[in-house]
Amino acid sequence: MTVHELLQLPDLTALCLEDGEREIDGVYIGDLLSWVMGRAQSGNAWITIMSNINVLAVASLADVSCVILAEGVTLSEELLTAAKEKGINVLSSSKPAYETARLLFGSLS
Repeated sequence: MTVHELLQLPDLTALCLEDGEREIDGVYIGDLLSWVMGRAQSGNAWITIMSNINVLAVASLADVSCVILAEGVTLSEELLTAAKEKGINVLSSSKPAYETARLLFGSLS
């Protein structure tokens, strides 16, 4: 599944879509950035509620396909600009992380 295809699922909105053809091969959920940095896999969709500049750094280091901000979290214009500059796909969902992951799991299986 690509990030573009993922956006066809209900309740997902693109905040920054720099590479919609990026393949997603799994899902990682976490908010402790050092933990995510060491455990998220390249190609994962990363679900978090964190919304600071360090999320973009970790997303870049872990080479995730996209960051999905759960529970209606969004990024400031400054951070959206930084995401665009770094080529990071950022999506948003109003659902909690668990429900967002369930939605993705059903689509990736």
